[in-house]
Amino acid sequence: MSVMKAKEIMEVIPHRQPMLLIDTIEELTPGEHGIGKKCVSYNEPYFAGHFPQEPVMPGVLMIEALAQVGAVVMLSCPEYKGKTAYFGAINQAKFKRKVVPGDVLMLEVEMIKKKGPIGIGKAVAMVEGEVAVSAELTFAIG
Repeated sequence: MSVMKAKEIMEVIPHRQPMLLIDTIEELTPGEHGIGKKCVSYNEPYFAGHFPQEPVMPGVLMIEALAQVGAVVMLSCPEYKGKTAYFGAINQAKFKRKVVPGDVLMLEVEMIKKKGPIGIGKAVAMVEGEVAVSAELTFAIG
């Protein structure tokens, strides 16, 4: 059972289609941890050019989807309500598996360090228990 669906997610982060890259938030502990879900479909606009004969979700969009989950985690804290989360850094990104139409991407972000409006999260995206991408993401709330 989802904690948040698209409508509730859009009340927390400013992203809209086609840049809203998470369908649901499955688990949420504000300021600490979140798990989101993205059901990857052939209808995604980027598949028209990446790549028409072999559609693959761009790695940068997987990182963005993880960042959106991290933004929900941070912005769910009452002191950040109505603010925006921006990238501060992307470190140690590793791409380990292709993500293709039909995959369900599970997106997990665990905040490992916070100081004021800056947070660092360990982020992992998985398909069927297999890591697709992992990274350390820094968020700045503004």
